Amino acid sequence: MAQNFAQQLVKTLEKQGVKRIYGLVGDSLNPITDAIADSSIEWIHVRNEEAAAFAAGADSLTTGDLAVCAASCGPGNTHLVQGLYDAHRNGAKVLAIASHIPSMQIGSSFFQETHPEQLFQECSGYVEMANSATQGSRVLHNAIQSTMAGNGVSVIVIPGDVSKEEATDDTFMNSKIATGRQIVFPDPAEAADLVQAINDADSVTLFCGEGVRDAREQVLALAEKIKAPIGHAFGGKMHIQYDNPFDVGMSGLLGYGACSNAMREADLLILLGTDFPYQDWLPTKNVAQVDIDGAHIGRRTTVTHPVVGDVGAVIENILPHVEAKKDRSFLDKQLKDHANLIDGVVENYTKKAGKVKPIHPEYVASLIDEHAAEDAIFTVDTGMCNVWAARYITPNGRRDEVASFKHGTMANALPQAIGAQAANPDRQVITFSGDGGLGMLLGELLTVKLHNLPVKIVTFNNSSLGMVKLEMLVAGLEDFGTDHEHVNFAAIAEGVGIKAIRVEDPKKLDKAIKEAFAYDGPVLLDVVTDPDALSIPPNITWDMMMGFSRSAAKTVFGGGIGKMANLAKANLKHIGAAASIEKNRFL
Repeated sequence: MAQNFAQQLVKTLEKQGVKRIYGLVGDSLNPITDAIADSSIEWIHVRNEEAAAFAAGADSLTTGDLAVCAASCGPGNTHLVQGLYDAHRNGAKVLAIASHIPSMQIGSSFFQETHPEQLFQECSGYVEMANSATQGSRVLHNAIQSTMAGNGVSVIVIPGDVSKEEATDDTFMNSKIATGRQIVFPDPAEAADLVQAINDADSVTLFCGEGVRDAREQVLALAEKIKAPIGHAFGGKMHIQYDNPFDVGMSGLLGYGACSNAMREADLLILLGTDFPYQDWLPTKNVAQVDIDGAHIGRRTTVTHPVVGDVGAVIENILPHVEAKKDRSFLDKQLKDHANLIDGVVENYTKKAGKVKPIHPEYVASLIDEHAAEDAIFTVDTGMCNVWAARYITPNGRRDEVASFKHGTMANALPQAIGAQAANPDRQVITFSGDGGLGMLLGELLTVKLHNLPVKIVTFNNSSLGMVKLEMLVAGLEDFGTDHEHVNFAAIAEGVGIKAIRVEDPKKLDKAIKEAFAYDGPVLLDVVTDPDALSIPPNITWDMMMGFSRSAAKTVFGGGIGKMANLAKANLKHIGAAASIEKNRFL
């Protein structure tokens, strides 16, 4: 019996190992969902297509596999945009199926008509419309290959009538998709220039982003040889911070510790696999940058030593030619400064926090970190939740973290948790949900309940858009529109049929978190937190200080840093021993 293009598409996805498709059924998508119903692929029914794209992105990021989302024509697939931007910028391997109005009606201002092949241009690496079943089979292959090759999101636009056309050509369906990880070795001249810059510098600092994911050992080896402190951006935290004897924390608005000073005080700063966007925290003197994408180099600050290449491959190439540095005084100073800076704030947010009302969000984050599984997946809302996650989640090489690292959108944590949990049923998935973000896609609680996903939804409920308030205070503006009527999210979750726990007393928080994490099913933990707990970056300018003075706001300086204090203190203990080893090595 002949198959139509919708059936061919679904069989192709089955062949590629796709196990789930996230989406919302409707009109022009019906032939495809009908084919899914007769397949081995699970349909994850969401309440908003935006959530489908977020979920697919998290599915891919936590598995490394191809993930798929789908939406009907017009207003259906336009909802995908926000989640696809996030997935594309995070580098997820996502195929979006955007169904379209009947092909003969395109260009006639037909009911629900849009132009999805134009709409998705900026949030994808590949987008094409299938004008026939025969051409569609080729487009489908190209779309899958593009996203699996690391080019970001792919979108295939399919008019409803094309989905029902008989499929006659399977030439491209039988191709094996290439999935190998791209490794780019450096140009010899650029590598030699970086070696010379390192050898000429008395002090070097390394600043790491997501690009060090597969280069942890190489980065540590370089730091050891040249006695370099290591700082990181939010995207690099989970890959480089744990068990790192050179750690000096994080820079930027989420930052803490000595990272910013180490970057500015070094003779040479090397940016490794990071497109860190905040130029106010980047020095302009003698900066090197290593990135697999040459288009990223030099667009954030002045870069005098550019190297295009995979971080691990570049370091392996240059390490034999880099001269070992004997003097570790710069490294030791930064480690000591880092420990002192952390020690100065940690007790404010841990020692007495169990008695303070409203509950400190830092205390919530520290207890989540303490009780979370060793291989937990955390999904983190944009805003102040980014701060608490950046400072309190303790990486260990097994935990994963998904956030809107580069798109910075609200409402990402809950739908990303849906995708992470669906793809990883045997792992604990915990959200750091802001009340603003949770409220924006609140309907996805229904998705969690429908599929009985055992997500632990922790809501930092402060009735405020905290990060926006901070931005206004720093600018010296009176905060406006950031506070809202208090919402009992626990009551809403109970109405949906999800187990809910509400906590207002800090003395009950530890028990509540244990109970929530032990429950076999979805839980919403609604924690009423202090709206005045705002994070201040480690390097405060005079303009920032004047902004706070003009705002006359009650603000908490510092922000705490949880178990990272233990790492900093441990590194201090190693300084003397390491110095002794180095001395004997060169005698």
